[in-house]
Amino acid sequence: MEKQMLYEGKAKKLFALNTPDEYIMSFKDDISAFNGLKKGVISGKGIINNKISGHLMQILEGNGVPTHFIKELSNRDSLVRKVDIIPLEVLVRNVAASSLSKRLGLPEGAKMRQPVIEFCYKKDELGDPMINEYHILAMGFATKEELDLIIEYAQKINQILKEYFLSKKIKLIDIKLEFGRTADGKIILADEISPDTCRLWDSITNEKLDRDRFRRDLGNVEEAYNEIFDRLLG
Repeated sequence: MEKQMLYEGKAKKLFALNTPDEYIMSFKDDISAFNGLKKGVISGKGIINNKISGHLMQILEGNGVPTHFIKELSNRDSLVRKVDIIPLEVLVRNVAASSLSKRLGLPEGAKMRQPVIEFCYKKDELGDPMINEYHILAMGFATKEELDLIIEYAQKINQILKEYFLSKKIKLIDIKLEFGRTADGKIILADEISPDTCRLWDSITNEKLDRDRFRRDLGNVEEAYNEIFDRLLG
C-alpha cells in the first residue's frame, strides 16, 4: 500500500494513498497540552487511542452517526475517509470543568441542567479562540444548514457516549469533536475520540483518567490511559 505523508500534527500523522477518497491516520505516542507549549511522550498512547477511537466510531456508526472511520489497519493505523476538515472544534460539556469553571466561577465538577455546546476556531497560532454561531456564519466556516446538522450530531454523539461510558463506570465530563465534508459535501464526524479529546472521570471516585493527568502534572498518565482501554476493550 503506497502512501505519502500529508500532515503531521501533535498526536497524529496523515498519509495519502493511491486511492482518491481514503487516508491513513497514524497515532503517535506524543502528548501535548496548552496548544503544544507542554510536550511529552507516553509509551503506547498511540496504540490505545487508535483502538479506542475506532471502537467508539463504530458504536456511533451503529447508532446513525456518519464518521470517517473505515477500519483499523494495524495497532497504530486506521483507514479513514478523506474529508475537508471544517475549522471548528465543537466542545460539548456535561459537567463544569477546566476553562468553563474558570470563566463562570463554577467549582469543578458542578452539575449543569443541560449540556453546553461551545465552538472554537481551529487555529493553533491564535490559540484556538472561542467563537459563536454568528462568527461561523459570517466567516463562511459552515452554512446555517451545516451548522444545525453539526449541533444535532454533537448532541447525539454526546448522549450515546455518555450512556456508553457510564456503563463502564466512567463519567463523560466533556468532549471535543471535529467534523469534515466528504467530496460530495456530506458532513461526517472526523478526527478521533479518545482520552486525548475527552475528559473522563471514574464514576465513583471522580479520579481523572484522561489528558488532564498530563496537563496538571498529576502523574500516572500511562496508567490512566490503560485503565480506559481496559474498561472499554479489555
